[in-house]
Amino acid sequence: MDAALSPYNRTPERKREVIVYDTTLRDGEQMPGIAFTTEQKLEIAHALADAGVREIEAGYPAVSEEERIAIKEIKHTTSAKILGLSRCRKEDIEACAECNIDLVLLFIATSELHRRWKLKMTKGEILEAARKSIEYARNLGLNVCFSTEDTTRTEIDFLHEIYGMASEQGVRRIGITDTVGCADPGAITFLVRTLKTSYNLPVSLHLHNDFGLACANALAGLDAGADAFAVTVMGIGERTGNLSLEQFVMAAKYMRGVETGIDPSKLQKVAEVVSTHTKLPINKNQPWIGENIFTHASGIHAIAVLENPFTYEPVSPSVLAKERRILLGKHSGRGVLRAKLQRHGLQISEEEIEKVLLEVKSAGTREGYVSDEKLLAIVERVRKDQ
Repeated sequence: MDAALSPYNRTPERKREVIVYDTTLRDGEQMPGIAFTTEQKLEIAHALADAGVREIEAGYPAVSEEERIAIKEIKHTTSAKILGLSRCRKEDIEACAECNIDLVLLFIATSELHRRWKLKMTKGEILEAARKSIEYARNLGLNVCFSTEDTTRTEIDFLHEIYGMASEQGVRRIGITDTVGCADPGAITFLVRTLKTSYNLPVSLHLHNDFGLACANALAGLDAGADAFAVTVMGIGERTGNLSLEQFVMAAKYMRGVETGIDPSKLQKVAEVVSTHTKLPINKNQPWIGENIFTHASGIHAIAVLENPFTYEPVSPSVLAKERRILLGKHSGRGVLRAKLQRHGLQISEEEIEKVLLEVKSAGTREGYVSDEKLLAIVERVRKDQ
């Protein structure tokens, strides 16, 4: 990594890349109140592919004919590999085959809670349903990723039993799902290492954010050797959402030196497209895509940033195609004010500085911050009063 772009200079012993597969169009759409049209799905998919996302979970083919039309169109018009979700049911698998997807994400619930209250099936019945479904999908020419639902609340012996069967059946990838976001980094580390040690297959992680641990869990999984990560733009999804695309891409790159193939400078554009179609605003303090990421208002912070930006910025704004903003307000001091005025080519006396600063602090207390336009108006007024 370029030291000019970030103070984090962790260089891996060997270059490593992981797969990021975006599920905004499927799991993200399961957020209450969200339903994408075909045109919206296409725009989001194209923005994702343009940003470098190599795998897109374009939808759930069994949902409807309209869903299949959208998936087929995305398949035909993007360079990304297209994934589709499927329960262990023939009709779901056939819908995936109809869409000619690149990888079917076949799943079945395995925890005692789900076995008893949702599926009302025994371990043996679940195992047989999964085996038959993998076999059927492969006979239809589909590449299969097999995941357990509610992995993190499933007995480890049963996980070995069902993943062992899936491995023998020739699946391409096996997946861990933290369905209600209840695992911590230690649990994710244990599960990933267990599967990587036991089976000669890539391991994927699908992480929910109920306890706010999705990104921490993803880093733990990354360190343990996980190969693929499900994400959504802005972390949208059911309940409290999923692992955020932008958070994981930046953490993997700048905290672990691991590449995802995704261009950070295009994350903002992707988020804005999704924000428009979901009507979900991008919070000002949202990591990496919120407008406050490179905005400084505290006078002490601002002075330090002017001396060396990395004092209060984890990476350079240029990484994300953004610009730094220094805002004046109630916490501003003389040094920041002088720097602001110099940027506008203004030099004023110390007496004028004191008067301008007094007005800036007063306006900042009332309004939160003082724009450059307002600052120039204050300067002009102070000069006239001299």
